[in-house]
Amino acid sequence: MRDFQVKKMFESIAFSYDFQNSFLSLGRDIQWRRALAKSIHFKSGSLVLDLATGTAEVAVEICRRHAQARVMGLDFSPGMLAIGQKKIRARGLESRVRLLVGDGRGIPFRSGSFDVITMAFGIRNIKERDIVLSEAGRVLKKKGEFFIMEFGRPERSLPGCLYGIYFNRILAPLGNRLSQTDYAYSYLVRSICEFPSDAEFLDEIAAAGFNHTEVKKLTFGIAKIYSGIKDSS
Repeated sequence: MRDFQVKKMFESIAFSYDFQNSFLSLGRDIQWRRALAKSIHFKSGSLVLDLATGTAEVAVEICRRHAQARVMGLDFSPGMLAIGQKKIRARGLESRVRLLVGDGRGIPFRSGSFDVITMAFGIRNIKERDIVLSEAGRVLKKKGEFFIMEFGRPERSLPGCLYGIYFNRILAPLGNRLSQTDYAYSYLVRSICEFPSDAEFLDEIAAAGFNHTEVKKLTFGIAKIYSGIKDSS
């Protein structure tokens, strides 16, 4: 799917995006975001960049988990950001979270601006992953942390097999119905299947200048948190 089609898709499903995520993940998305926020090692005054911030769910969770956190959210969908902005105002987080229209392939900040970068369920929508990873490395401070959360194919266990049935037969048609489209969640399933293996993606992260790379599996591998630390050399 081309860039303008992906953007159009997110604009069209923004109105019910949060509900769709929770409903279709059976409520696990809340726990996944908490796990992502919990992974961050905060220092006083730390500044976070949340790429593909969408409706700012991750940004809000980071602020909930870390009392001194300040977050800049970047996303290419104005419709998603408009919903995120309402959420931020409702929670009184205007002084701690700022949202900006932008693209992870050309992050509009100076080099070495951020202590931490997060990106949840966004990088598989971008073909030029190498550019996103390189840009993240550029705007991170030395020894800054980078966390990427993405969907994965479940492990071969009984719960994983049950989810596999749901993933292959139910998720796409049900998601398309909820989003009032005939393609959004068919694309989601396809993009998950086309995403690199753990080893391949960790190699991509390392090639962008990150070390101590690792992957943490959540809910039998249905979601994963990939992480790395910017090389200090």
